[in-house]
Amino acid sequence: MKVKMDETNKAIIRQLCDGRKPFSAIAEELSITENTVRSRVNKLIDEGVLQISGLINPETIPGLQVVMMGVKLKTLDLERKAKEFSELRGVISAAVVTGRYDLIVQLVLSEEEGLSLLDFFKFELDKISEISEVETFVVYQSHNFKIPYIL
Repeated sequence: MKVKMDETNKAIIRQLCDGRKPFSAIAEELSITENTVRSRVNKLIDEGVLQISGLINPETIPGLQVVMMGVKLKTLDLERKAKEFSELRGVISAAVVTGRYDLIVQLVLSEEEGLSLLDFFKFELDKISEISEVETFVVYQSHNFKIPYIL
């Protein structure tokens, strides 16, 4: 379900790029009440529009590896397959896309946590049927790229 975003909601979300910013500071900056900020944030969270979480710079964690994976499928039930991928260990996100691939899957891996790229292929990817082709793209360096730490 799509939610209409008014200017106040957009402004509140922009303020929350620092998820620790107090509602009182947001309210003061936007000239609205703290209660308004609190109720709008809670409603956005309840509607699935907003999630406040900690993100990391993967380059700062030793042994962490981020991989993008392009996947071609033998089925057109792309939404179901994206959901299946999203439930695999190490998967940050799975998106249905246009172009050369049906899905783009984003992974975070760590041999220290028992999940190398080879482990992912052997023990996780093997759980998914109807895959016709997979191409991996290992992220060596990134700029302004933050991910959730899910391992």
